[in-house]
Amino acid sequence: MENICKRFLEGLKGKTIALCGIGGSHLPLIELFGRYGAKVLACDKREREALGENAVLAEKAGAELRLGENYLQNLKADIIFRTPGMKYYTDELTAARENGTAVTSEMEMFFDLCPCRIIAVTGSDGKTTTTTIISEILRAQGYTVHLGGNIGRPLLPIIEEVRPEDIAVVELSSFQLISMRKSPDIAVVTNLAPNHLDIHKDMQEYIDAKKNIVLHQNAFGKAVLNLDNDISRSFAAFTRGQTAFFSRQQKVANGAYLSGNGDIILSRYGEETVLMKASDIRIPGVHNIENYLAAIAATEGLADASTVRQVAVTFNGVEHRAEFVRELDGVKYYNDAIGTSPTRTIKGTLSLYDRKIILIAGGYDKHLSYDEMGAIVPDTVKVLILFGATADKIETAVRNAPSYREGNPVIIRVNSMEEAVSAARSHAVSGDIVSMSPASASFDMYKNFAEKGLHFKRLVNEM
Repeated sequence: MENICKRFLEGLKGKTIALCGIGGSHLPLIELFGRYGAKVLACDKREREALGENAVLAEKAGAELRLGENYLQNLKADIIFRTPGMKYYTDELTAARENGTAVTSEMEMFFDLCPCRIIAVTGSDGKTTTTTIISEILRAQGYTVHLGGNIGRPLLPIIEEVRPEDIAVVELSSFQLISMRKSPDIAVVTNLAPNHLDIHKDMQEYIDAKKNIVLHQNAFGKAVLNLDNDISRSFAAFTRGQTAFFSRQQKVANGAYLSGNGDIILSRYGEETVLMKASDIRIPGVHNIENYLAAIAATEGLADASTVRQVAVTFNGVEHRAEFVRELDGVKYYNDAIGTSPTRTIKGTLSLYDRKIILIAGGYDKHLSYDEMGAIVPDTVKVLILFGATADKIETAVRNAPSYREGNPVIIRVNSMEEAVSAARSHAVSGDIVSMSPASASFDMYKNFAEKGLHFKRLVNEM
């Protein structure tokens, strides 16, 4: 264990640490901090009944519970760890900082203590798949990889296991980045478009949060930016180290790009290497070509070309991302629950197939516009099945599309996933494709997109 990490953990003895939000990333920290002599307060807005097993696990690990609406009031602690879903600028956390309490997060602390190189990925779309591809390439190359952040396991609880020669590959959301003042060794920005405007006060705050992934790099850092996305490309003005670009539409001098004849090319200041054909990539969709371009630019110098090709032809993709579920009566069913915004569904499900599909969509309203998606649906969807809080907005956007005609697509309104799957089956004929891609978050009916995707898969597999 590196000295900086050892000093921090040994310095926790006798301190009070409040973990705000009792969930997957905080539960393992209770045992770690308790082992070094800290008193741990497990705090959550939810009552004990709503927390269920997590409350029991927290107490078994040695934490004292503080639950309910007033869980942040008069919170006396030396260190407060906020969960990513908790707004950084709440009155209580601002007051705590003013009173001398250190306010941090699991991922911030991991960045401060991590002894190995960190590659971090953010963006509005594609970050999970890109992060996973990077980790697959590095593992295939022989590195010990610690995958975490928004995916994989929490990394701070295993900080004692991390060695200097390892590589940490993490996915970072705007909620994690908004308070971070340390950037990774290699930063990747897949793209940026309006998202999470139900949480951020405006689009600028969202962009500024994402910018932290490059803002604190030093001269030895590397930023990998999407040349085809205006906001991502603009981050080049804030980089201090090497800047690499990836592009599906144009040639780049340093990074990776897709040529006009379908070659994926790695470019290093004028020296070009053809790595493979875009058609070699196993997972479908033009957005996944972009994800591979980003991963190739990020792992340049760390992985051989043969390793990249090996991963591209064998990797089946990430669960809930255009995931093939089953074929029944000649109809193929796909789970694309990760489509939590209109742009995700546009670049994902609505770009993948060579025929009009049956689309199941709708969910929690993040206050995003569906006009762009609505304009595309009549050309890509034969039957549109809607439910959830955004159903009205999606239907209105589709009906207002210039190419919309009554019955193109057929629009069906239902009240649940069970009804949606049943409607899809009754309208599908052999050769059809059914995709569940909500174009919305899932919090109106589910804990998260994964729970929604699992429900869809279970219903499809039970047919």
